[in-house]
Amino acid sequence: MAKVITMPKMSDTMQEGVIAKWLKKVGDFVKEGDILAEVETDKATMELEAYESGTLLYMAVADGGTVAVDALLAIVGAEKEDFQHLLTQETTQNTVQETKAQVSQPTTTITESIAQPAAIPANVKIVTMPKMSDTMQEGVIAKWLKNIGDVVKAGDILAEVETDKATMELEAYDSGTLLYKAAEDGGSVQVDGLLAILGADGTDVQAIVANFGKTASVVAETLAVGQSNGMQTMAQTSSSNGSVSTMATTEGGRVKISPLAKKLAQEKGIDLQLLQGSGEGGRIVKRDVEHFQPATSSKSQPLVATSPVVSQTGSQTAAYEEVSVSQMRKTIARRLAESKFSAPHFYLTIAIEMDKAAALRQEINAQATVKISFNDLVIKAAALALGQHPNVNASWLGDKIRYYKQANIGVAVAVEEGLLVPVVRQAEQKTLSQIAAEVKDYAERAKNKKLQPADWEGNSFSISNLGVFGIEQFTAIINPPDACIMAVGAIQDVVKVREGQFYAAKEMKVTLSCDHRVVDGATGAAFLQTFKSLLENPMRILI
Repeated sequence: MAKVITMPKMSDTMQEGVIAKWLKKVGDFVKEGDILAEVETDKATMELEAYESGTLLYMAVADGGTVAVDALLAIVGAEKEDFQHLLTQETTQNTVQETKAQVSQPTTTITESIAQPAAIPANVKIVTMPKMSDTMQEGVIAKWLKNIGDVVKAGDILAEVETDKATMELEAYDSGTLLYKAAEDGGSVQVDGLLAILGADGTDVQAIVANFGKTASVVAETLAVGQSNGMQTMAQTSSSNGSVSTMATTEGGRVKISPLAKKLAQEKGIDLQLLQGSGEGGRIVKRDVEHFQPATSSKSQPLVATSPVVSQTGSQTAAYEEVSVSQMRKTIARRLAESKFSAPHFYLTIAIEMDKAAALRQEINAQATVKISFNDLVIKAAALALGQHPNVNASWLGDKIRYYKQANIGVAVAVEEGLLVPVVRQAEQKTLSQIAAEVKDYAERAKNKKLQPADWEGNSFSISNLGVFGIEQFTAIINPPDACIMAVGAIQDVVKVREGQFYAAKEMKVTLSCDHRVVDGATGAAFLQTFKSLLENPMRILI
């Protein structure tokens, strides 16, 4: 009897494993205790031992493929044994388990009327949208490098994908003919959503496309509806074509919509009045929001205009242009809103005399091959100050606070579509010329969308400098998961008083935004005093 082998959890933090190398192939006889494959986890590459004996009948992915913990990895059984029922059974079980995990209260049995996913032939490989950054929720196909009908080899570049932070190459992990593309150039695909299908030339994949993720969507939406109105039974699916589009009905002036669909519509900025409901009684559900196309709406003009629009309101005329929000801007909006409304911010401002720092910079640049900026001095001084005040070099993790032993400084870099924060790692150990070269490289690659995820992950403290734009003083929103961010203003010529005497000085104001869950006022003030002392006596930075 055929047995399913699932991906084991090989570390406490493991969520998925990558098959570094299969040591057995389909058709090989496997004994209990044999090494099936080498699996790369989030911490190490480990050997996967077979815990069943039999002929290897099926492998879920090829070398380089990813399998989630507890998901189907392989099937062993008698030679030439039929195992297709296990593929269907495993997919259905996973769908039901994932759906149940989304609700906190017991639900009744799922009705048999929910569509079952089609079994995927062994020679067909599904390509889903990978998560290319820690904040990515969807990817935009900047450019397909393969066309339908092209032969794709493992390792070939399928497409260039624009994430919320960079444009990256999407590598194929399987070989075969490209049979299907879920979106054309410029189209977006959700993380883990169907992106492409590979297989033997001429294979019919329409059933796979039609049923991909269908059960999970129907079950999740039905549960969400049931939970919102106290129902104890699952809603039955609609007609044989999978949906019945009716205009969203209202109850007492309220649009009938599931909580999940409402949240998704708000995130996408979609007017609820434009949606058509395909759920029970015309209720709007998740799939209605996901499949919504503004251009096809019969109730209103498209939400996104590609050219200026003239709006008549009485006798007044207003011209405006609406532009689709980029992936980067969506993520900036989401993360900073989460930070602003979840972290209790407070602000500390201090004025720093920069005369000695300006003189030192001029002297260094007269001799150095790499030119030093004031921002480089700020980064170095902040890194050294963090070493003396580790309570500021921290992150809030909910039930614990993480204190970092190295100063990994996130440096905000403005690009056309928003803001990126690449990280200068171990800045306290680097020279000014090393910091200057690194920041310059980051800035160039950020503008060309060439930064990689490793460049912007792992910051422990952030700096945003708008002084170059002439901004004298401002406050910045904390960049999660940091506990603090420092806003740096322009250096101004001012007149000050010392011991009753007027004197001219170069002054720079900085404002430290602090997460009060981690940093107290006295702690932040002490850090700023040390930072100020280092810049006003900059030779200490070089020692």
